[in-house]
Amino acid sequence: MLLDRRPFFWVEHAAWLWALLALCVLAMAVLRARHFAPTERAMQWPDALGLGLFSAGGTQIALAQGMPAIVAVLMGVVTATFGGVLRDIVCNEIPRAFSDHRPYAVCAFAGGWVLVGAVALGASQGAALLLAAGAASGLRALALFTDFRLPEWSSGAGPRD
Repeated sequence: MLLDRRPFFWVEHAAWLWALLALCVLAMAVLRARHFAPTERAMQWPDALGLGLFSAGGTQIALAQGMPAIVAVLMGVVTATFGGVLRDIVCNEIPRAFSDHRPYAVCAFAGGWVLVGAVALGASQGAALLLAAGAASGLRALALFTDFRLPEWSSGAGPRD
């Protein structure tokens, strides 16, 4: 929407909606049949993969529309982070991107620059997308695996009464 790209991808390619719906039904059937309760930790890994794919895809779309590199990278960050934020809001949770202090948007930002660099070096669109998605997903996975957290900022004031 920010790039005024019409029609929207999901409107233009409705087959992806059917594929997503089928995957959701399949996932529910498997989880129910195996009595597997998805844990927060288990859900972080697909989220890391999605972060990389959406940051790379958003950056690539913005570059294809002739946006400057910094705008394209920020569009990739917005694309990547908004999905997770929306998911958490729908689940009535404080978005993890805002609360857990693990790098999220930072990983998407780095992945976007990997895509910009790969394109500048002459990589094919597919190779650039895979490199960028791998970089963002890999950084997020590394942060999750090592439990790396960004510093918490404080105003120095104590809690309010």
